[in-house]
Amino acid sequence: MISVTSKSRYAVVALVELAGSGDRPMPVKELAERRNIPDQFLEQLFSTLRRAGLLSSRRGSKGGYILARPAAEITVLEVVQALDGKVGQEADEAGGIWAEGVRSLRGVFGETTIQDLYEREAEDAAARMYFI
Repeated sequence: MISVTSKSRYAVVALVELAGSGDRPMPVKELAERRNIPDQFLEQLFSTLRRAGLLSSRRGSKGGYILARPAAEITVLEVVQALDGKVGQEADEAGGIWAEGVRSLRGVFGETTIQDLYEREAEDAAARMYFI
């Protein structure tokens, strides 16, 4: 079974938002509002990602979360595996086309970084702008 849950999808979207904030810590509530994610749910995800070494947190009035490493060094696969465990372990053991599918998924997720997704999102936003 290839299992990538909505937890991972929400987490990746949130990390892309953090990539755009630079070194400025972003509070969970602000991030949740920007990306339309329930803030308590996002807090749970971020707690797990912090323990996995993907996020750092800062306390205080200007506190919040920042990426623990540059966005170009954090892969989608790392995020997914931190939240959902090893991707497709059962399918890998089954062999055949299932193992091929898992290898392909791991390849795409392993080669795609948070920075890549941030840049794609920025390009898409620029393409949707209308100039008069």
